[in-house]
Amino acid sequence: MANVVVVGAQWGDEGKGKIVDWLSERADVICRFQGGHNAGHTLVIDGKVYKLHALPSGVVRGGKLSVIGNGVVLDPWHLMKEIATIRAQGVEITPETLMIAENTPLILPIHGELDRAREEAASKGTKIGTTGRGIGPAYEDKVGRRSVRVADLADRATLEARVDRALQHHDPLRKGLGFEPVDRDALLAQLIEIADHILPFAAPVWKVLNEKRKAGKRILFEGAQGALLDIDFGTYPFVTSSNVIAGQAATGVGLGPGAIDYVLGIVKAYTTRVGEGPFPTELEDEDGQRLGERGHEFGTTTGRKRRCGWFDACLVRQTCATSGVNGISLTKLDVLDGFETLKICVGYELDGQRYDYLPTAAEEQARCTPIYEEMPGWSDSTEGARSWVDLPAEAIKYVRRIEELIECPVALLSTSPEREDTILVTDPFAD
Repeated sequence: MANVVVVGAQWGDEGKGKIVDWLSERADVICRFQGGHNAGHTLVIDGKVYKLHALPSGVVRGGKLSVIGNGVVLDPWHLMKEIATIRAQGVEITPETLMIAENTPLILPIHGELDRAREEAASKGTKIGTTGRGIGPAYEDKVGRRSVRVADLADRATLEARVDRALQHHDPLRKGLGFEPVDRDALLAQLIEIADHILPFAAPVWKVLNEKRKAGKRILFEGAQGALLDIDFGTYPFVTSSNVIAGQAATGVGLGPGAIDYVLGIVKAYTTRVGEGPFPTELEDEDGQRLGERGHEFGTTTGRKRRCGWFDACLVRQTCATSGVNGISLTKLDVLDGFETLKICVGYELDGQRYDYLPTAAEEQARCTPIYEEMPGWSDSTEGARSWVDLPAEAIKYVRRIEELIECPVALLSTSPEREDTILVTDPFAD
């Protein structure tokens, strides 16, 4: 059976939550393979709103196994609060429906403190726009081989050794920032207390998923953020601290690359970005304000206002290449209803030269000027459309032109936050 990876193909906030939920009804296992609780997914099901940050989107679907993979960094205290919130909304979450990889690194309170201190100390123009939730420092500890991992919670001696190793790094760092040393005993007590809540969900995820795959189960891999925030292929240094592109799906749960059968890229019909960094098509005029208001562009996790701009075909073509996207899901088409004229970025101008991709150097990215192609808009509503015949002719032309420019077909078209308001073109789960 086909296994599908869902990745954001812009700067995040593309509407992955709805699409993952839409696909998860037909999957057997839904896996989070990277990121932390710095990214949020909003699901709207029968008018009921679920906001997820650490939990995979599949938890709201009965009879599915949801998995938090080793590519994630996990704040165990936040996870338990989120589980309590979702349970209060009537969703059953048990060790039979939720599994956490034993080798998942933990986000500790000291990571959040360090994250926020660095951002506050950064001068204007060097701030990353981090959410301050400790994701970056937690990934640093993972690479530095000083993480406390889920499995470490099961043994007191091991846990103490892992904490001591971490503090050998963090205490000198904190001293340089003017912070007091970490209260070792208090941190240990916190970890010992949370262990009883986390360990029931712990499992050798790599083994379970390999068995599921051999049994012919459908696996849906759910990414967080967007490919333009990838630590290697994003707009560095204004990126997240993990690999976001589709190749991470295999590494982030313990499967080989052959487990990936189809990559679905989620793309807004326009472009948004939260936080700092280059944004060639950003609009700071009435059109940008209109996109933000109509699209309700505020971050699920932070509530921060998103920057808005015209669709950037160059960037999406680039992310489709780096993630090996087979088809895209185009979301929020209805936000463009009523615009007399629409613009699509088809290239950039930099120092008198034309580029068909975004240069790698941050300084050059900041100076790129978009080259636009204009298309007529449409006055009729596309909201809630569930078939091509429900769409205005100009809307169809806009979608077809995007396909041509990004060199990738549209597999799904989303016309509202409701999961059923979706036009299926190609089934990602088709054998």
